[in-house]
Amino acid sequence: MLEERFIEALPQRLIGDKAYDSDLLDEELKQQGIEMIAPHRSNRKKKKTQDGRKLRRYKRRWKVERFFAWLFNYRRCVVRYEYKEENYKAFVLLASMMILLKPFMR
Repeated sequence: MLEERFIEALPQRLIGDKAYDSDLLDEELKQQGIEMIAPHRSNRKKKKTQDGRKLRRYKRRWKVERFFAWLFNYRRCVVRYEYKEENYKAFVLLASMMILLKPFMR
């Protein structure tokens, strides 16, 4: 996932859901200088590695997920009808601007 990122720099933190709760993944990310933030699974056998302070960032993750849900309300962003990648990206950016400006258009 990190190899296919859009920016050159590595992120400082990676926020994931309970499926990302893995000590092996946590160690791999730590070697790259990335802090993993994910709630622990309920059936975790080993000692917990995160406290509540880090998980406050996890609580704000819904904003990103909600944005993608709103983005998929626009049909052209769900199904890629365009042949060229630039056209599809333009429609995604247009839908993003419409989502951003929606509260101001009322």
